[in-house]
Amino acid sequence: MLEKQALSAFAALSQGTRLKIVRALVVAGNDGMAAGAVANAVGVSPSNVSFHLKELEHSGLIDQKRVSRSIFYSASYERLSELVRFLMEDCCAGHPDILAPAGEMSPACSTSKVSGGEDAGRA
Repeated sequence: MLEKQALSAFAALSQGTRLKIVRALVVAGNDGMAAGAVANAVGVSPSNVSFHLKELEHSGLIDQKRVSRSIFYSASYERLSELVRFLMEDCCAGHPDILAPAGEMSPACSTSKVSGGEDAGRA
């Protein structure tokens, strides 16, 4: 990831509503959410969420796909991963143990939950 791309992503995430939107879309998984559902999830009006979704899409942090008459938004996991790697690429000053916590997957996330496998929804 280039520094210019990272700056765009961080600028998009530096606004509270947009950060909430990205977090909601990360939880939603690959299927994403319709714009109205995103608005409800973060507690803003549909016109307000539209503005924020446009900014996040422009930064590359979210993707959209049309399904019939609806537009669904989803987190761009690849771009979010690139952003984390950008932050950590020169890490540790010879102390790799510093990076270990960042490299561990969140307990809330598992392959089966993200893919909708049989363990989806189990704690």
